[in-house]
Amino acid sequence: MGDRSPKSVHKQATQKQSKASDAVKKKQQSVAAKQLGNKNR
Repeated sequence: MGDRSPKSVHKQATQKQSKASDAVKKKQQSVAAKQLGNKNR
């Protein structure tokens, strides 16, 4: 992981971005699921 070539740096940056967007998507999904669950009760 000590590789500091531009390619690896770019790869790490995109991984961070995708992790952040994944977290946002999961939040939205859980909120939507809670709303659906409340409607179904």
